[in-house]
Amino acid sequence: MNVLGIDFEDWFHPELIKQNIKNEKHSPSVINGIDKILDLLRKHETFATFFVVGELLEIQPEIFDKIIENDHEIGFHTMYHDRLDSPDYKEKFPHEIKKFAELTNHKSRGFRAPTFSLNANSSWAIDVLEENGYVYDSSVVPAKTSLYGIPNADKKPYKISSKFLEGNSKDGKIIEFPIMVTKFLGKKIPAAGGFYLRTLPSRIIETTIKSYEKENLPGVFYIHSWELTPEFMPKIKLPKKDHFITFHNIDKAYDKMEDLLEKFEFTSFERLLTSNNHG
Repeated sequence: MNVLGIDFEDWFHPELIKQNIKNEKHSPSVINGIDKILDLLRKHETFATFFVVGELLEIQPEIFDKIIENDHEIGFHTMYHDRLDSPDYKEKFPHEIKKFAELTNHKSRGFRAPTFSLNANSSWAIDVLEENGYVYDSSVVPAKTSLYGIPNADKKPYKISSKFLEGNSKDGKIIEFPIMVTKFLGKKIPAAGGFYLRTLPSRIIETTIKSYEKENLPGVFYIHSWELTPEFMPKIKLPKKDHFITFHNIDKAYDKMEDLLEKFEFTSFERLLTSNNHG
């Protein structure tokens, strides 16, 4: 069984946009696409985990109700989509995790770092997750990109600790669900959503999912809410490379994701863990 995590953010949250706009209050718009996403999942009888940026729940608390009422899972994606390794964030994170717990009736058991920013400089986050009763994390990409990645990390789920991020740790209590990766033109790359869903040929993603299924591994997939609802995503003018990474083929993301939902089974992290515990 494959796992679907939807990073529920608004247009001003992605890192490559955030660093190119003024640090001021912005009006959310992607938030209005929640029903379209829920309808897509309902149509394909699929359950997902929504990793939500907490400030969106402060703006529209009913998002939480909609996610839970449709039997999906809610996970933590920080309060403002700050990288874990950004200056002074270590001091903010414990307060944010407690604030998110208040906003979600303490239902969140899983975390995904913005821009997969769990690395040697932010490994402390695993200890904070443990202290707050978190069960799993999905912030490791076992490949190196210009923005993130722990290339030597295991591709199968493992017990992670702040002392060792790459594989099973004897001190590990948190289960790490690494993002699905593949080899492309001799290089290991993510093959599990976002820019890679929009850019890679579908057959490469499908072949990768099948290879994970053959090894009895969960293919851990991610997609951003703004990729599924581009009609709510303003086309901000960005430097050429940043614009390409953020917007390339954005109008194809919904159809490509729907195609995968038709061909493969996906579920939420919570449901996968429950089925494994009882299986």
